[in-house]
Amino acid sequence: MDRVKIMVFERPVVIFSKSSCVLSHTVKSLFNDLGVNPTIYELDEISRGHEIEQALYGLGCSTLPTVFIGGELVGGTNEIMSLQLKRGLKPVLIRAGALWV
Repeated sequence: MDRVKIMVFERPVVIFSKSSCVLSHTVKSLFNDLGVNPTIYELDEISRGHEIEQALYGLGCSTLPTVFIGGELVGGTNEIMSLQLKRGLKPVLIRAGALWV
C-alpha cells in the first residue's frame, strides 16, 4: 500500500488500468483530449501489477481504471465522467497542476 501512495504522489494525474479494458481506454483518451499527460500504470503489463491491484482494493478502489489527481483518489470511470459532465474535472486538474489554461 505504501508503494501505491508513493506512486500517486509522484505525478499530478495517475491512472491504474489494464491495457485490454475499454473503460480504461476511454478515460485515458479523455485526459489526452484535455491536454493532460497522465502517468499510466498498465497493471497487466508491469511486474507486481497484481500486488498493486490488491493494494488499490485495500484503499477502497474496486474498479479499474482507478484515477488519482493531485495525490487524491478520484475514483473510476463513473466518477471521472461525472466530473467532466458537471464541468468539474478541469478545475480539479488545474489545482493539481496537471492542466494549464
